[in-house]
Amino acid sequence: MPSFPSLSPARLRTPRPAWLSPRVARTEILAGLVVALALIPEAISFSIIAGVDPSVGLFASFTMAVVISVVGGRAAMISASTGAIALVVAPLAREYGLGHLIAAVVLGGLFQILLGSLGVARLMRFIPRSVMVGFVNALAILIFMAQVPELVDVPWAVYPLFAGGLVLMMLFPRITKAVPAPLVSIVALTGLTVAAGIAVPTVGDKGALPSSLPTPGVPDVSFTVDTLALIAPYALAFALVGLMESLMTAKLVDDITDTHSNKTREAIGQGVANVVTGFFGGMGGCAMIGQTMINVKTAGARTRLSTFLAGVFLLVLCLALGPVVSDIPMAALVAVMVLVAFATFDWHSVAPGTLKRMPAGEITVMVVTVAVVVVTHNLAVGVVAGSITAMVLFARRVAHLVEVTAAIDPEGRQVVYAVTGELFFASSNDLVYQFDYTGDPDSVVIDLTDAHIWDASTVAALDAITTKYQSRGKTVEIVGLNKRSATMHRRLSGELAGSH
Repeated sequence: MPSFPSLSPARLRTPRPAWLSPRVARTEILAGLVVALALIPEAISFSIIAGVDPSVGLFASFTMAVVISVVGGRAAMISASTGAIALVVAPLAREYGLGHLIAAVVLGGLFQILLGSLGVARLMRFIPRSVMVGFVNALAILIFMAQVPELVDVPWAVYPLFAGGLVLMMLFPRITKAVPAPLVSIVALTGLTVAAGIAVPTVGDKGALPSSLPTPGVPDVSFTVDTLALIAPYALAFALVGLMESLMTAKLVDDITDTHSNKTREAIGQGVANVVTGFFGGMGGCAMIGQTMINVKTAGARTRLSTFLAGVFLLVLCLALGPVVSDIPMAALVAVMVLVAFATFDWHSVAPGTLKRMPAGEITVMVVTVAVVVVTHNLAVGVVAGSITAMVLFARRVAHLVEVTAAIDPEGRQVVYAVTGELFFASSNDLVYQFDYTGDPDSVVIDLTDAHIWDASTVAALDAITTKYQSRGKTVEIVGLNKRSATMHRRLSGELAGSH
C-alpha cells in the first residue's frame, strides 16, 4: 500500500495577516480614525464643488474606502471623493441633476474596469521621474493652497489654535509614537474650544452630516441612447482622471513604503468601487493623495485594515457621533493638512545643490508639471503636460545624437556613409541633407551597422536618399541592418511614395 507524506499542522496553516498583530492593528486602527476625521470636511467641501448635498460626498467616501480596501491593488492607500472628480462631474450635476451625475459615475466605473483590463496601468512605465517629482511637489502645493481660505477672514482665535496644533504635532512624537500626533492634536484642540467656549469655524459649519445609512438604488434617469450620449464624455473624463490620480498615488506609496503594488488590480478595483458607489448614490472618487499621506506617512499604516476602517469610522462618526464631530475646529484639521503638505514636498528636488547637478531638461519637465497642476488644479492634466514635455525634449535630444561620416575609397570609385544613432521621425528628417548627391562617386554604400530604424519616417527618408542618387545615375546599397530594422525596411521600402 503506497504511503503518503503526512501534512503537519504547520504546513496546512496559512500565513497570518500582518494586521492581526496587536501592535500593527493598533497602528492601523488609529490611522483609520485620523483619516476618517480628516475626510469629513474634505468630502463636504467636494460635495459643494460638485453642487450636490454633503451626504453624496460623504457616502462616496465611505463606499470607496470600504470597497477599495478589498478589491484594490495598493494596500494602505485611501480612496474617497476628490476635488478632481468633483470638478469633472460638476457641470453635469449643475445642468442635468443628481440622477445624471450618478449614472455617469456608474458608467465611469465601467470604463475604468475596461481600461484596467486592457492594461492601461502599464503606461505608468512611461512617466519619467521628473514628472513624478513634479507631481509630488504640485500635490503638496495644492494641499497647502486648499488650507489658505480657512486662515483668511476668520476669528483671531483660529491662529493660536492653528499654531498650537502644529507645535503639538511636531513635539508629541518625541514623547511617544504609540498614538498618532494628528489624532492627539484634533482631540486636544476640540476639547479646548468646547470647554472654553471659543467661537471658531468648525466642521459643522461646512454642512450638515447625514443621519441615516446610504441605500442602494438605480440612477434616476431615462435609459436611452440620448442619455448615454450625454453622460459618456463626462464618464470617460471621470475614468481617465480617476485612474491617473490613483495610479500615480499608488506609485508614490510604493516608493514611500518600498513595496510593490498591483497597478492593474488597482485600476480595475477603482472601477468596481465607483460602480458600487454610484449604486449607493455617491458622487464617485479615486485615490485621495492628502489622506493617503496622512495614513502612510504620518500615521504609519501599511495594510488594508486602515483603509477599510477609515470608511467605517467615517460612517460611524457621521451617524453616531455627528454632534461631537461637528464641534471639531477647522483649525485643527488645517494644521494637520499643512503639516502633511510640508512633509509631502520633495525639498531635496529644489535644493541649490540638486538644481546645479540636474540637467536643464529635467528641471523644465518638473517645473511644467508643477505649473500646469497649480494653474488648472488638476493633477492629471499636469502629469500629461509634463510627460509630453519630457517626450519632446527626449526626442530633440536623441535626434541630435545621429552622426553621418563619409569615407571614399582610395580609387575614388565608391563612398561609404556610416550612420550612427537612433533613426526615427525627428532624427531622420535631417538625414536626407547629410549626403553629397552631386559630388559623390557612382557607387554609394550606406552602412547602418550602428543605427536602428524605428519608424516609417526613416524608411521614407532612406527611399528619398536612394531616389536622389538614382536620378543622377548612381547606385545605392544599404548594408548592416539589424534584424528588426531589416524587416521594417523590407516591408515598407517603396511603399511610402508621397510621404516625404
